[in-house]
Amino acid sequence: MTPADITILGAGVAGLTAGLALARRGWRVRVLEQAPALADLGAGLQVSPNGLAVLRALGLEEALMAHTLASEGAVLRDGLSGADVARIPLSDRYRLTHRVALIGILAEAAREAGVDLRLGQRIEDLTLGAPVRLHLAGGEKVETGLVIGADGIKSKLRRALEPAAAPRFTGQVAWRALLPDLCDTPDAAHVFMGPGRHVVRYPVLTEDGTRLINLAAVQERESWAEEGWSQEDDPANLRAAFADFAPEVTELLSRVERTYLWGLFLHPVARQWGWAEGEAAALVIGDAAHATLPFLAQGANMALEDAWVLADCLEAGASAREAFDAFQAARAPRVTRIVGEASANARRYHLSGIKRHVGYAGLRLISAAAPGFLTRRYDWLYNADVTRGAAV
Repeated sequence: MTPADITILGAGVAGLTAGLALARRGWRVRVLEQAPALADLGAGLQVSPNGLAVLRALGLEEALMAHTLASEGAVLRDGLSGADVARIPLSDRYRLTHRVALIGILAEAAREAGVDLRLGQRIEDLTLGAPVRLHLAGGEKVETGLVIGADGIKSKLRRALEPAAAPRFTGQVAWRALLPDLCDTPDAAHVFMGPGRHVVRYPVLTEDGTRLINLAAVQERESWAEEGWSQEDDPANLRAAFADFAPEVTELLSRVERTYLWGLFLHPVARQWGWAEGEAAALVIGDAAHATLPFLAQGANMALEDAWVLADCLEAGASAREAFDAFQAARAPRVTRIVGEASANARRYHLSGIKRHVGYAGLRLISAAAPGFLTRRYDWLYNADVTRGAAV
């Protein structure tokens, strides 16, 4: 397609990366973000080699390195005893960072590329048509020909494309917290597994270089919580849920002063990612198209991949419809596999009874006899490089 005007909804990882990639290809890009500032409540994230490949192609790898730690791997541990179950070695291309740092790097690069980033632009509703009409809070209406919905799990555009699609509560809730790193925590992701629960711990660097511990704790339970990141909870509830875990975990949780709780929901991967009519078109990417559970650390990485592939498809397609069809065909099988694998990890982390003992014994044997086996199991994921067309 000949580069023209494009509007992107959402200035998260997917929206900013797509804006940057498209602006670099000559598109005039406007990004509308509802938040008044590009800040976040605070969460760590892991950039795996497949995501890092996109940042490298965009010339941002060096900037990211200043705000990341090279992961020494993943360590699966028995949450009740604290004993190691398996060690999964990872290359130094697997990085630990803070979401705010990544967003800052992407936003700066997008602005330098000419992206018109507008904050405080809350989309109340949108109407698909020629043109697409965006209804903003305060009564303003914006008309656009080509719109990309990178507006997350509560995407207005996804709702317009698939009104009947609805998430399902998984029976799990998650807490998250950030703590000062007082003990020089190893640069690795430690997963403390227990019956119906698990805790993930790894260090991250903030924008100013401060070293923090990122905590995520998941519990199976019947009562559910709202989906999203902003519901604050009493840290006493977190501590009570893991009171029988190893002292290493309970000591860490004892230092939590502020935590957030959210319900984990399964979102079906979109069946219809895009829509086109004449010269008007709309498409969803990132969490809006394929939100995932956080048990494979691939949400941000899928967003990075989406953005690059979308820019490629728009550049190569003769029309928006052709480009969107090519994009969905390229991405849907891969993200569906990733989402499914993340869901499976939730079950693996929460084994109980005899399955837990047998499963741990098997992992210990594999880890000792063939330490690279558990890593090679994810070669299909980490070795993919969409910037070279290797997306599957």
